[in-house]
Amino acid sequence: MSDISIRIDERAGRITLQRPDALNALTYPMVLAIEAALDEWRTADIDLVMIDAEGEKAFCAGGDIADMYASGQRGDLEYGRKFWRDEYRLNAKLFEYPKPVISFLQGFTMGGGVGVGCHGSHRIVCETSQIAMPECGIGLVPDVGGSLMLALAPGHLGYFLGMTGHRMSAADAILAGFADSYIPQSNWPDLKATLSTTGDLALIENARTDAPDGTLSDVIPQIEASFAGATAADIWRALENDGSDFAVKTLNTLKQKSPLAQSCAVQILHRLRSVGSIRQALDQEFRYTSRAVAQGDFIEGIRAAIIDKDRNPNWAHPSVYDVPPMDVTNMLLPLGEDALNWKDMP
Repeated sequence: MSDISIRIDERAGRITLQRPDALNALTYPMVLAIEAALDEWRTADIDLVMIDAEGEKAFCAGGDIADMYASGQRGDLEYGRKFWRDEYRLNAKLFEYPKPVISFLQGFTMGGGVGVGCHGSHRIVCETSQIAMPECGIGLVPDVGGSLMLALAPGHLGYFLGMTGHRMSAADAILAGFADSYIPQSNWPDLKATLSTTGDLALIENARTDAPDGTLSDVIPQIEASFAGATAADIWRALENDGSDFAVKTLNTLKQKSPLAQSCAVQILHRLRSVGSIRQALDQEFRYTSRAVAQGDFIEGIRAAIIDKDRNPNWAHPSVYDVPPMDVTNMLLPLGEDALNWKDMP
């Protein structure tokens, strides 16, 4: 079985991820295949694009990063940069696509899965959906354009989600702006078939219903009290001074994540709060990720989470209090000639 199925089904361009045993993790060839299909379908006689995935556990649990680790161990800094550069171009094309893009997000949708599934016009979740940006846990900043959604989430909710990697239920994802419609998964097959036949987007509105209650709305006041600081250190300090069960639990979570990544993520979100441009978001993210293999915590984060699985990373800085401002500045400096190139975009 191929990792991905790409075809035209009557009025719809169909993309189905087919790596259920790997939680549909996104490989580099899959990125290129999706982009090629989107380019071809811009002028095709179809009404919409539909993206879904096989399996119950995940739409897409992230990028397949084992190859990035292996290349980094060899001292090859270009493979990761190439992967991210091409993946980010795909993310931008999905965000700016001229035709409706409908995604069906069951189970885990994380990291690279957010980049494929959460930039379209109609993002459908169900009772099993769990959406997250867990990158700080592996030494990266929230990327694939996710930083823009985090920055534009209500209040300072995006800072909490980006720093902790909190998994959002369907209702929470809709609240945070990562999804649009709750439709029970049992209704998906008929909906997909009818969308393909008719191209009628009104079918989605007619099928949507109220999602089961989430948990984020209950802690919004505590998030606002703690996550409005200018730096990650300010946020940690506010949580320490709070002392509530929420604050203690959240701080314990943050202490497991990369201090450098958290510090840089906060600065990226600050820069994007008044920006609606996916390209600016991806540009900020690429400043960090293009340097992450050589200068950041990425290799150590992957080792601890994916390779050795000891869940005990030895971060470059013990805590956010130990991250010099210059280290953040250096990770987020403009890349000059190595910056993302948008000249080839439609």
